[in-house]
Amino acid sequence: MSEFIDDLLWRGLIQDSTDLDELRKHLDSGQVTFYVGFDPTAPSLHLGHLMQVLTARRLQLAGHRPLLLVGGATGQIGDPRESSERNLNPPEVVAGWVDKIREQVRPFVTYAGDNAATLVNNLDWTGSMSAISFLRDVGKHFPVNKMLAREVVRARLESGISFTEFSYQLLQSHDYFELHQRHGCTLQFGGSDQWGNITAGVDYIRRRGGGPVHAFVTPLVTKADGTKFGKTEGASVWLDPQLTSPYAFYQFWLNTDDRDVASYLRYFSFRSHGELEELERATAERPGAREAQRALAAELTTLVHGAAETEQVLAASQALFGRGSLAELEASTLRSALAEAGLVEVRGELPTVAALFRDSGLVGSLNEARRAITEGGAYVNNERVSDVEATVPADALLHGRFLVLRRGKRTFAGVERVS
Repeated sequence: MSEFIDDLLWRGLIQDSTDLDELRKHLDSGQVTFYVGFDPTAPSLHLGHLMQVLTARRLQLAGHRPLLLVGGATGQIGDPRESSERNLNPPEVVAGWVDKIREQVRPFVTYAGDNAATLVNNLDWTGSMSAISFLRDVGKHFPVNKMLAREVVRARLESGISFTEFSYQLLQSHDYFELHQRHGCTLQFGGSDQWGNITAGVDYIRRRGGGPVHAFVTPLVTKADGTKFGKTEGASVWLDPQLTSPYAFYQFWLNTDDRDVASYLRYFSFRSHGELEELERATAERPGAREAQRALAAELTTLVHGAAETEQVLAASQALFGRGSLAELEASTLRSALAEAGLVEVRGELPTVAALFRDSGLVGSLNEARRAITEGGAYVNNERVSDVEATVPADALLHGRFLVLRRGKRTFAGVERVS
């Protein structure tokens, strides 16, 4: 079992731990019940959460028992940020997000067998606590000087931090205690930004006579170009396909910088060390082929959205560049792909192909569009257009509403006719 810890270290998945040698012994001693938590601060998890979801999967595959906590209580409070106070969402909104996120994490682990996963909600034990019992039973175990020493709290002392956010550490620590009491949980992990909260929970359990318990945190994922991981064009990449389409999700991974792809494969992929090292060599020797990015994108899209959606995404990636049938793509996949490239809406009769090229932004003017047609570089639904005055018949619309415009080999855009 020590090989499991060695694997996590090789992948760079342990940034800090309470005691790595003791954690090794603990995991070697038999099945361990562990937990990781997700606060419902939005209707979906995003890529920033994916490392924790997949690390839970790794632990279960190694024989350990997951408790996946969705914070119906802590989600109403909000972990303090360094920048400013969080907006408090209405309890009914948080409750709806809890249900969505519970369903979102469900497919990543198994709920059968000796190490079956359990979904838990911290509102179940926190919601019934009175203020007096919370202060007497929980608050008395937390030295304020230690709470003030937490980095994010220190950063907010000058600008101000509410007692609500200041108390978040107590709630998360109490979660660990309750799961230790109720389920025999002896390991918590999370992102490195949670280190202060997690170690506070370890200390809280000790102060209440429990333990020993353990903890580790995974690193903050960064991008070599300085932009934030999990963002594309400033927007979060969500796990919910309604918020980020499987096509856009695939494209995010496919566009990974060569400087980042090796570490992302180690963090997120379930391939063997040998396979990952071969992909790293491929990136160094044949960067233009983007073998590592393609492997990463296909594996992660399949894990999050399923094999069928990945097949559609791969088919779309081929068909949009003339290497497959556009007619065989599902309407949702086609629209998602075109939306990523640039999708212009047209009402009523379709204008000329030249006008569509101009309106879609593929060219800057009608004259430029006509020149592209004359030179043989204009395509509609992968068919070359040769007539500068050509129009598109209504029956050429894919799914009765879409056109794929392509200029040259690699630049394309979409048209959607709306009523």
